[in-house]
Amino acid sequence: MRETEIAIETGKPHSLGVLPKTAFANLSGLDIFEKMMAGDLPAPPIMVHSNIRMKEFTEGRAVFTGMPAKEFLNPLGTIHGGWISTLIDTALSCAVHTALKPGEFYTTTSLTVNMVRPLLPGSGEVTCEGRLVHRGSRLATSEGELRDGNGKMIAHGTVSCMILVPS
Repeated sequence: MRETEIAIETGKPHSLGVLPKTAFANLSGLDIFEKMMAGDLPAPPIMVHSNIRMKEFTEGRAVFTGMPAKEFLNPLGTIHGGWISTLIDTALSCAVHTALKPGEFYTTTSLTVNMVRPLLPGSGEVTCEGRLVHRGSRLATSEGELRDGNGKMIAHGTVSCMILVPS
């Protein structure tokens, strides 16, 4: 697989890149993720080096998986909280993204992460599910959990996102 591609859940290579402006203008947030999963739109480049993968999307819900690796270790030998926070921000913000109408986009304004147990390398794939809590005209919030392969909670968090419409 080339540096400009990634395998998404199906194992099929997908291109990487930012979304074309026409995608935001003409597609709902959920439509965008459906097209990303099908390989018709590029996947986010951050997924390559962060070992994060898109898994499942419905309106108001986004699921991502991640593979903790030695590259994400902190000096104490556990997976760095920054990697955990990145995975949580990704899933929870994308839960907001699934609820966007054509012409809207968003940016994260706040992220709160509560880590309840250490994540160790070699612990296997983790899953993070984000769920929309509130979607107003300009602000949306979501919540979710990061769980290990045995279903144990590693962390939980909340995200607030500002919804924007280009002028």
